[in-house]
Amino acid sequence: MSEQSHQSQPIIVAGLPLAEAPAAMVMIHGRGATAESILELAPEFDQPGFAYLAPQAAGNTWYPQRFIAPLASNEPYLSAALAKVGETLRQAAAGGIPPEQTILLGFSQGACLALEFAARNARRYGGVVALSGGLIGPDGTPRDYPGSLAGTPVFIGCSDVDFHIPVERVHHSAEVMAGLGGSVTQRIYPGMGHTVNQDEIDFVKELMAQLGATATQR
Repeated sequence: MSEQSHQSQPIIVAGLPLAEAPAAMVMIHGRGATAESILELAPEFDQPGFAYLAPQAAGNTWYPQRFIAPLASNEPYLSAALAKVGETLRQAAAGGIPPEQTILLGFSQGACLALEFAARNARRYGGVVALSGGLIGPDGTPRDYPGSLAGTPVFIGCSDVDFHIPVERVHHSAEVMAGLGGSVTQRIYPGMGHTVNQDEIDFVKELMAQLGATATQR
């Protein structure tokens, strides 16, 4: 893994300009992928009125070990990755789109980051979407996060046989996010590969449509 800091990497912006968009989506790519690749999902969602912000990981990887490895084994990269998500949210807010009008979405390693960031920084978001991911850390990691998600819609979708994501961690993550006050939807797809399916895309489209309809027009 690259020693280069995530902080020196760009945040790619697509969709409507921040100054014109009533809502935003922060899109977090997976291991070995790029900001540009996760942005390829945006046309699938087909929602007008959104700005998309996709941070890029140094070396295309947010942290070196598996997400269920001891937390210390993924430092300092994990802390830097979480800080990059925070930086991306601040960029959206500086453009006039607050967190409650912003959806955090990630796939795989990015899904783990989206969940972990939202849990550690609990507040009302426009939504949190984890496509094939779970909270970070080994079994038994304390999950006594402070704060409240205050009814934030949370979607967690995953295969029941995903080699990278144990289904037990998906269930546990859903329970933790609900305990934090999230309005959680969990969907387990029998026999699915490590991918994004149409049902997940349709759910996100509806979430975006609802957020876009309620977001303050500026």
